[in-house]
Amino acid sequence: MLRIDRASPALVRMTIDRPPANALTLDLIQALTDALIRFGEEAEAPAVILTGAGERFFSAGGDIREITTTADTALPRMRSFHRLLTVLEGYRCPLLCAVNGYAVGGALELVLYADYVVASEDARFGFPEINHGLLPAAKGMRQAMNRLGRRTAERLLYSGELVSAQEARAMGLVDEVVGFQDVQNRTRIVAEALRLKDMHLFSAIKRTFNDATDMTDEELEARTLKDMQDYLSREETAVAREQFLQRKARQKHD
Repeated sequence: MLRIDRASPALVRMTIDRPPANALTLDLIQALTDALIRFGEEAEAPAVILTGAGERFFSAGGDIREITTTADTALPRMRSFHRLLTVLEGYRCPLLCAVNGYAVGGALELVLYADYVVASEDARFGFPEINHGLLPAAKGMRQAMNRLGRRTAERLLYSGELVSAQEARAMGLVDEVVGFQDVQNRTRIVAEALRLKDMHLFSAIKRTFNDATDMTDEELEARTLKDMQDYLSREETAVAREQFLQRKARQKHD
């Protein structure tokens, strides 16, 4: 159901492989959560690419047979999905989505937590839940508002319509749109480039993105000063700053 391929020590591809539509079952949700936690605990955590098997579906979202059963079954499943979103949000290294087809419902919520999204030209995105007697997770709806703005989130959530990859790019949901044959390779190139960055700084940026809207000015100042103390004392960042100054000096003399 979930294929995990370690392309290199610094890169992992996780493929949702559950024909015909890569729907998210409870077992699959737990497998995704467990894998992300495990990778995040590594001293040198890898960049992660999340994708779907086949050409038509990244994922059709939650398995409706699990969602529409009794509350005794559906509520624990939603708790597990909320936990997955929390783990996605907190993953400290680059998290990318290679969207090879439809990414709707719960699958779109996963995409919203990616740091970078590459989509195929035929990809489609949306929240059809309102048309099916369902609701997305509240955490996913908040992320849609934070990522896309309230008006765009309202459009998707109130209408249930699906939008094209090109429309998704225009609204800021997708970073790049490429041909289907190029999706995986392009996503890997971006993942490798991001993973070469200083992961201490990368994770600090992600943490502030996640926290900033709920922080006071005083808390933001304290975060800034704490982060500054951390990066000024690190040898890696000192080397990067020195290299930058040397480049500037050379440019001045050229």
